[in-house]
Amino acid sequence: MPNIKSAKKRVRVNDDARSLNAAFKSDMRTAVKRVEKLVNSNDAEGAKDALQTAVKKVDKAVQRGALHKNNGNRTKSRLTKQVNAL
Repeated sequence: MPNIKSAKKRVRVNDDARSLNAAFKSDMRTAVKRVEKLVNSNDAEGAKDALQTAVKKVDKAVQRGALHKNNGNRTKSRLTKQVNAL
C-alpha cells in the first residue's frame, strides 16, 4: 500500500484508466465478434455495416491507448479481408 501522496493518487488514476480501457476494449471486441458472426452467416450487407462500426471502435480504442496501433491495424485488416471475400 502506498504511503506517499503522489503514489496514492497514481493508484487512483491507474484504477480509473484500467476500467475505462476495459470498457473500450469490451466494446471493440463485441463489434468485432458481430462482424465475424455476420461473415460466417454470409450476410454481406450486414457485415459491411457492422464493419464500419467495428473499425470506428477499434480506432477509438487505439486513440485512447487501450490498444496498440499495430494490433488495431491488424484487426481492421483481417476483418476487411473477411468482409470483402463475401
